[in-house]
Formats: sequence, structure tokens, C-alpha cells
Amino acid sequence: MAERMNNFLTEIIDADLAEGRVKEIHTRFPPEPNGYLHIGSAKAIWINWGIANQYGGKFNLRFDDTNPVREDEEYVNSIREDLEWLGAVPNGGIFYGSDYFDKCYEYAEKLILDGKAYVDDLTREEMQEYRGQDAGKPSRPSPYRDRTPEENLDLFRRMRAGEFADGEKTLRAKIDLASPNMNLRDPAIYRIKHVSHHRQGDKWCIYPLYDFAHPIQDALEGITHSMCSIEFENHRPLYEWVINNLDLGPYPIQREFARLNVTHTVMSKRYLRELVEQGIVDGWDDPRMPTLCGLRRRGYSPSSIFTFVQKAGVAKNYSLVDNRLLDWCVRTEMELSAPRRMAVTDPIKLTITNYPADKVEYFDIPNNPNREANDTSTRPVAFCGELWIERADFAQVPPPKFQRLKPGGEVRLMGAYIVRCDEVVCDEAGNVTELRCTADLETGNGNPVDGRKVKGTIHWVSRRHAVDARVRLYDNLFTLENMGDLPEGAGYQDYLNQDSVTELPNAKLEASLADAKPGERFQFVRMGYFTPDSRNEGVWNRIVTLKDSFSKTL
Repeated sequence: MAERMNNFLTEIIDADLAEGRVKEIHTRFPPEPNGYLHIGSAKAIWINWGIANQYGGKFNLRFDDTNPVREDEEYVNSIREDLEWLGAVPNGGIFYGSDYFDKCYEYAEKLILDGKAYVDDLTREEMQEYRGQDAGKPSRPSPYRDRTPEENLDLFRRMRAGEFADGEKTLRAKIDLASPNMNLRDPAIYRIKHVSHHRQGDKWCIYPLYDFAHPIQDALEGITHSMCSIEFENHRPLYEWVINNLDLGPYPIQREFARLNVTHTVMSKRYLRELVEQGIVDGWDDPRMPTLCGLRRRGYSPSSIFTFVQKAGVAKNYSLVDNRLLDWCVRTEMELSAPRRMAVTDPIKLTITNYPADKVEYFDIPNNPNREANDTSTRPVAFCGELWIERADFAQVPPPKFQRLKPGGEVRLMGAYIVRCDEVVCDEAGNVTELRCTADLETGNGNPVDGRKVKGTIHWVSRRHAVDARVRLYDNLFTLENMGDLPEGAGYQDYLNQDSVTELPNAKLEASLADAKPGERFQFVRMGYFTPDSRNEGVWNRIVTLKDSFSKTL
């Protein structure tokens, strides 16, 4: 991490270290394997991994697989792949919440014997009714709240033995029915689910709830600072109750930060899953998705994502981050790192009538002319008398100040000759199909000998050497800026952008791009930044445009 992290979380850690409360920082990232990680997950990873890295501590990856209904190995594998891609190495180890089922059960029995947990026969709906919704009014006690520890222990062991149906009984912590924090009003900590677990098989038919299992898992792994998103702030008193009543403290401690909200997208796993299952997008890794695998397929780099998170900031207050900041981060990076290549996305033929038909020569074109890139290397690019140029680089009736090719006008072919358009060939519908030009053959990488000035320069691709490709241009998936603030009665599908992807099927690329691999990033000169698609051979995804106005707001 190039820049030292400095925020309210690091201030807490600095104080803990200075006062000797901890000697080594140990953090964790505990994703639930029920979906793919997204850009919001990257913030949690950056904070937890980054802080451990900054303080020379340890960072754990722990799969929160306590709910057997929603977990899947597909998601486990994708999460591991995403962390590896980001470079967030879990140097403290890789764990599973289910590794601690035996210890969670043991601690649950301890709470029962201490009179701090009881088996309840109320249904979920009855529990909600008894609890009520008024934080200022005490909840009604369950009629089973005063069972003896012996009776509760017997029932709990019979729950484990499989004697009861799903939902028939629940283990609840016995805390405070008058607490203004509803999470402390005898929360459920174990429920019955006769479902096979993806790792434990059929060993268990009762499973701990997250609020009970999480602090136990943190404590057993030696986590010092359990940093999570702000929606868990109201759960912190329960986290601390579990730590204190099981004598697991004084550490870990839980602290919360605001979630990463980004314009023109959704972060809800439920909504993202619907987009995939309903075929609205091309899988979890669709380049329009905010998932890390989608961003990877689109062409974003791990460093650009972490730079984006860093610039978005770490605080406790809600904020909505402009998604153009992410584009700015990757664009700024690629301005220096991405090799330049020539590609024509909407081609028309350009034939040089005075160039020998069988001749091929090679011009050395700079790989990155940006001075700050400090790259003086070049590549040979094949040139012949039959070329492709961009349709937008020609105008039969040019607008004022048009400096590209026009009838009777001259332009420089980038890195090669100056050509003059002598003849325009059109089809029966009046569409331009070919431009017949003559080249000033004395101007190969040089100026005209007569001193005339030619202002326009356009890029080109040799027709004889071109690589055929399909190019996809991406835009926002949703038209509404803040998808977390939908108007009443509206759904997210009401704001799907029907033009979120445009395919250009007849692109022509210079020959050096024939062997490009997914993940490699290039600037198509004058067009934008692109990468080969990881799913479809011959398809190129635009990562971002060359420029936008967002940098003026920074």
C-alpha cells in the first residue's frame, strides 16, 4: 500500500497500541459465500487487509458459512480468486465459520448452565409479536423464558439430536427485554435447520446465528479489531455481551465504518442475483456489474480499485460516491502504463492509388508517447496501399474547423504518409464505402518538402494485416444516480439503462493485438482503453473513454 492509511479506525488502533492494550494487530474479512464480492466488499477488504499490512499484523479470510441454506462452493472459490487477484493475502490463514460449530455449541451450553440462555417454543412470528416494535416499551416475556437450566439443556441437546422440526424450537439469549436496543431483547442464537452443510454434511441440524457465532469466531482466531460496515453498529452491544458473558475478552472489539455506495449501480446481493438469474446481464462477471469479477473482466486493475476506495474515504457518515471517480482512477493509471495501439471500430476502406500494390513496409510507432511514462520504445506496424480508417474521420460535407479527411483535403496517417482524398465511392444508398487517395510518398514520418502545413492526423490499420474483432462499449447499468433512493412504487428494473452496452461488430485491429490476453490493457489511440474479453474470443471490452469532465471536479 503506497500511501499510509489515516482515519478514525487507525486512530483507535494507534491508541490501543500506545496504551499497551494490544501488541499485534489482527483483522479479518468474513464474507458469506452466498454471492460474488462487489466493489463495496473491496472497501472492507482494503480496510482490514490494509490495516493489518500497515501495522505489520495478520489478516484472516473467514468464510461465514453458518447458514447452510445459502452457501455454495462456487462462491467460496470466487471469493478466494478475488482476494488473490486484489493481492490481499490472508497471512493469518483461511478459515470457515463452520470450523467453530463445536465450540459454538459448547459455549451455548455454558450460557444455558449460567442461566443466560433458554429454549423457546414460540414461532418466529410469535417472537416478533412478543418483542413488539416500540423501543420505548418493554417486550412481553416468552412463557418459556423461565425454564430451568436443566430443562433448557435437555431440550437443547434434543434439538441437536434432531428430535424437533425446523422452527419448532429456538435457543435465545436471556438479556434485557426492556433494552432500547431491540437486538438485546432475547435474540435467537440457535435455530433448527434440517439441511446438509456444504462442508459439515449432515453432522448438524442446528446452526448458530451470525450475531452469536461471529464474536466467538473472532475471539478464537485472536482477532483484535473486528471492523465491519455501519449496519452492524446496533449489533455491537450484543457482540460485546457474547464476549463478556463467555469470558472471551477484553479483545476483540468491534468498530464500524460507512458502506461504500456508488452511483448508477446496486450492491444488494439479492438484486445482483436477480439480474443474473433473469438474464438481464451476462452472468455475475458481466462487465456492467459492480462485482469484482465483473470489474476484472471489464479491465479494471486491483490498484485502481484500491485507489478508488482510498479516495472515497473512510468515515461513519453515509455518502454516495460518483462512479466516475473509479473511471478516473483507472484512466490515470493507464495513461502511463497502457501501450498504444491502432484500432478502427467503424471502418471504411482507404485505397492509396499511387502506392505499389504488392508493397509492404513497416513504420516504427511509439508504444506510449506520454512523456511522463518515460517509454521511448516503438513497435513496427505494417503499412500497405489498402487501409482501414474510422468512418468518423471522413466527412463529405465537413463542418467548420473539421481537420480530418474530406474531399480534396489532406491528413497525416499516424506515423506514416500524408494522403489526399481524390475520390469518394458510395453504394446505391449513398453510404461511403471507399476513399481513393494519393499519398505524398516523400512524407513518411517527415514534413512535406514544399513546406505546406497539414493539421489533421488520423489512425489507420492495414487491411492486409488487420485482426477482425467485436468491440463492446459500456455505459452505466442504471439511469438513476442514487439507486438506494428509488421513488415510491418503483423498482430497480424501472431504471435499467437500455443502452448500457453497444457492440461494434466490424472492428479492425493492428496485427500486434492478435495475441493479446484478457487482463492486458491497451489504449486504442483516439478511442479509449480496452482489454480482450475473458469469455468470448475476438471480443474487446472498453474499460473507459480517453477523457471526461470529472477530473475538473477533483
